[in-house]
Amino acid sequence: MPPNPEATVRQLVAAAERLFAERGIEGVSLREINTAAGQRNSTALQYHFGDRAGLLAAVLAKHQPEIEARRHQLLDEYEARGALPESEARRALAAALVRPMAAKLADPDGGRSYLRIMEQLVHRGRLPALRSVRDDPGQSINRWRGLVAPLLCEVAVNRLHQRFMAIRVTYVELARRAAGPEGKDDRLFTSHLIDVVAAVLATEVSEETARLLAERDGPPRPEAGEGLRPGRA
Repeated sequence: MPPNPEATVRQLVAAAERLFAERGIEGVSLREINTAAGQRNSTALQYHFGDRAGLLAAVLAKHQPEIEARRHQLLDEYEARGALPESEARRALAAALVRPMAAKLADPDGGRSYLRIMEQLVHRGRLPALRSVRDDPGQSINRWRGLVAPLLCEVAVNRLHQRFMAIRVTYVELARRAAGPEGKDDRLFTSHLIDVVAAVLATEVSEETARLLAERDGPPRPEAGEGLRPGRA
C-alpha cells in the first residue's frame, strides 16, 4: 500500500515538535527527524516541507490557529466590557495573553512541546517565523500589544519595551512548566502567572531607571539645521 501523504505529514510534524523541544530547533538534523517519524524514504521531509524553516512553520501552524481564536475571543470580551479600573484592565489583558497558551499544557497532541519551541523562538526575534507574526496587524499578539499600550507610560512602551518583557516572562514560565511532569492541575500555576504578568505591566519606572535611561541616551540631538537658525547661541 502506498504511503498516505497526510499521515506522513502528521508523523513528521510530531517527530519535529518533540525533537525541537527536547534538543533545540538547531540541535537536531533533518535526517534524525525523518528517521524518528518512521520514514524509510530519506527525502520525505524535504518533499513535504522543503527545509527546516518549512518544517518549523508547519509545527507552528498546527497549534497557532487555536491560540489565535481564543485570544481574539478574550480581547473581544475585554473591549466589550468598556472602561475598567487600570488594575482590572491589566489583569484581564494579562489573562488574554496567558490563558490561550497555557491551555496547551493540557494538549496531548504536542502542546507542551509547542510551548518549549515558542520559548526558543521568542529569544530569536530575527527568525522569519516571528517576523511574519510581528508584521501582521491581524495577529492577536499585535492586537494585544495595542490594547496594553494605553495602560503604560511612553517610556515603558517605547524605551523599556515592557510589553515584550511580559511576553518573554509568559513564554519562559510556560516552557518551564511544559518541561516538567505531565498530569498536574495547571489552574493555580496559570492564575499565578497571570498575576505576575499583570505585575510586570504595572511596574512603574523608578527614578534610578529614568536617570540611567537619560545617561544612556545623552542630551537630545538638535534637528537637522537647527544649529544654523538665527538667534541660537
